[in-house]
Amino acid sequence: MTLRGLIWIAALFAIAVGFALAGHAQQGHVILLYPPYRLDMTLHVLIGAIVALFVVLYIAIRLLRSIWKMPERFAGFRSRSRTAKANAALRDALAHFHSGRFSRAEKSARSAAAVRDNVDSAGMIGALAAHRMRETARRDAWLDSIKGNAWWDAKLLALAEMQEDANDPQAALNSLNALEAQGARRLRAQQLALRAHQDLHHWDDVLRIVKLLEKREAIDPASAAQTKRQAAEHALRERRHDAVKLMEAWKNLPTDTRLAPRVADLAASLLIDLDRADDARRIVEQALAVQWDGKLVRRYGGCGGSDPLPAIQRAETWQAAHPNDPDLSFALGALCIQQRLWGKAQSFLETALKYADHPAMTVRTHRLLGDMYESLGNADEAARHYREGARAFDLH
Repeated sequence: MTLRGLIWIAALFAIAVGFALAGHAQQGHVILLYPPYRLDMTLHVLIGAIVALFVVLYIAIRLLRSIWKMPERFAGFRSRSRTAKANAALRDALAHFHSGRFSRAEKSARSAAAVRDNVDSAGMIGALAAHRMRETARRDAWLDSIKGNAWWDAKLLALAEMQEDANDPQAALNSLNALEAQGARRLRAQQLALRAHQDLHHWDDVLRIVKLLEKREAIDPASAAQTKRQAAEHALRERRHDAVKLMEAWKNLPTDTRLAPRVADLAASLLIDLDRADDARRIVEQALAVQWDGKLVRRYGGCGGSDPLPAIQRAETWQAAHPNDPDLSFALGALCIQQRLWGKAQSFLETALKYADHPAMTVRTHRLLGDMYESLGNADEAARHYREGARAFDLH
């Protein structure tokens, strides 16, 4: 027995003793007359009778009230039981979904939706499970069942992800735009938008979103660099017919992206095709100042334009740091051919052959020497270099 129970028993004994002492001190009588009846009793008996009557009436009223409330209590019990089962089904649906048992997850979600408060959450789980099973009609029915305002953002985000998975990037973007219109700038929404823009070839938007994800440290640096480079290359190719737009697009690229060797090489190549060799030369020089790259160095050989002399002079300054670089010698040879410096061109190209470190360089150099001798009318030397280039190609 607890201390509280002992205190109650002591209090009851004290009350009983008080009533006993009060009754011993009082000798009153009570007479009740209701002609022709007469009832004579002591005051103690009357008090006891009143108390007993009160107790009986209290018990009777409570019993009647319990009988009256029995249907309501039974209904409440059934409601609580139904809610408990629905909540258990909702937990089972979550467990089944994350365990990959999508059919069971949908079945449990249907049981959980029997309770009104679970309709939206069960609808989300059911929609995701149906989507994983490629049941589009059931997925849409589940999504339509989600009506709560608190679930609206979750519904749009889930719908966008489902549409992206179903190879419908435009529909996914529409859902994400509806989500963004409400002021939501969620990380998952930006990641989905990146995938959708990539699928739709919206390269400017891809670059914009990658920049946002980098600020939030939500993308791997290596993946970000690769994505930016790919987007930059596509954006440049889309403008390959307009030199002004091409230069504008290149300048709008992030610095680390536009000076990456592959991007700079592509921009220079496209500008050369548009007779903008001077712009191509500046791009290559800026990129080489950041990172020395053989392909980019060889591209410099085509950046002479109408006046190759400044390019020759700049390339010769690089020889101090790269004395036996075959790519640099090849570029200088190509520039000297454009300047009609035949002797220097021959010397540089023969140096490139001497230090060539891969077959492609050998074939490329022999071909350029053959073209030079052919333009000079020396058919024998031209044929010899063509044969040497073909032999190097066949051997490798």
